[in-house]
Amino acid sequence: MMWDYLNIYFNLGLLSPSAPGGIDEVVLRLSLAALTAFVVSLILGTKLIEKFRLYRVSEDVSKNPSDVIKKLHADKRGTPTMGGIIILLSVLVSTVLWCDLTDSSIVALLGAAFGLGALGFADDYIKLTDKDSMGLKDSTKLSFQLAIGLILGVFLYHHFGSLDIGTRIMFPVMKDTFLELGWFYVVLVMFYVAWTSNAVNITDGLDGLAIGCTIIASLAFCVVAYVVGDWETSRSFGVQYIPGGKELSIFCAALAGSGLGFLWYNGFPAQAFMGDIGSLSVGGILALVALLTKQEVLLVLIGIVFMLEAMSVFIQVAVYKVTGKRVFRCAPLHHHFQFVGWPETKITMRFWILAAVMGLTGLLVFRI
Repeated sequence: MMWDYLNIYFNLGLLSPSAPGGIDEVVLRLSLAALTAFVVSLILGTKLIEKFRLYRVSEDVSKNPSDVIKKLHADKRGTPTMGGIIILLSVLVSTVLWCDLTDSSIVALLGAAFGLGALGFADDYIKLTDKDSMGLKDSTKLSFQLAIGLILGVFLYHHFGSLDIGTRIMFPVMKDTFLELGWFYVVLVMFYVAWTSNAVNITDGLDGLAIGCTIIASLAFCVVAYVVGDWETSRSFGVQYIPGGKELSIFCAALAGSGLGFLWYNGFPAQAFMGDIGSLSVGGILALVALLTKQEVLLVLIGIVFMLEAMSVFIQVAVYKVTGKRVFRCAPLHHHFQFVGWPETKITMRFWILAAVMGLTGLLVFRI
C-alpha cells in the first residue's frame, strides 16, 4: 500500500506535523485518496461510457409509469446507465492505495459497497435485458437489502463489543443521553441500511442530484470521522472516541473524490447515470459510515435531501392507500417540483444548496 511508504517518511520525521512545514499523515492520505479517486473516476468514465454506448447499456425512460415524466425525460433516452461501476472501482483503487486494509471497518465498507452494488447490478441488468421489466421486484430487492443489513448488524454488534463501545445510540447536542439497544441494535442496523440505501436510490432521478448530495454528505462525514478517530479532539467535542475512525475519514474522502469525478459526466445534461448499482451501494456506504462513527442520528441532518425524498414516497403511498388522495403532485419530491414547473437544473441546484446548508448545520450540531 502506498501509505506504508509514507509512514517511512513520518518515522524519519520528514513529514511529521511537528517538523518544519510538516503535515498530518491522515490529512495527507485523505487528500491523496480524494485526488486518486477523482482522477481514476475521470479516466474510467471516459473509457466505460464509450463502451456503454457501444453495447447500448442505456436508460429506457419509456418504462416510467408517468406520462408526464416520460415527456419531461424524453431527451434522456439512450443515455448510458450503470455508471455506478465507475464510482465503485475508483473508490476501490483509492482505498487499496491509501487505506489500512487490515482495518475491519474498511473491509466492512468495501463488502457493503460491493454487496449492494451486486444487487444493483442485477436490478439494472434485468431492466436492460427485459424490455417489459422494471427490474427486480421491490420485495426481492428489499429482502436482499435487509439480508445485507442483518450481516452488517451482526458485524457491528461484535465490532463495538470488542471495543467496549457497546450498542448505544448517541444523540447530537444531548451528549450525555444515549439509548442502549442490546441485540435490538442488529435489527435497527438492518432497517437503517435498507432505508438509507433506498433513500439514495429514490433521489437518483435527476442529472447530478444524488451524486452531488453524496459528495456533500461524504465531505461532512469525512470531518466527523476524523474527529471521532482522534482521542483528544473527540473528548473536546464530547463525542464517543472510535479507534480507527481516521481510516473512515480517508474512505469518505475517496468517496467524495470519486463522486466529484463522476459528476463530471453526470451533471446536466448527463452523459451517464449511476443506475441502481451506484445508488444502492452509495446509500449503504453512507449508512455504514454513520453507524461506524456512532452518528446515526446525525445522518438525518447531513443526508436531509435523501431523507426527504424517501419520506415523500412513504407519505404519498401511505396517505393514498388510506384516503385515496395524493399529498404531492408526484413522488419522490424532485418529481413534485417538476410537475409544478421547475426546470431540472433549478431543482438540482436548490437541493444541492439545501444539502450543503444542512451538512454545515449537521457539523455545527455535532460540535455543540
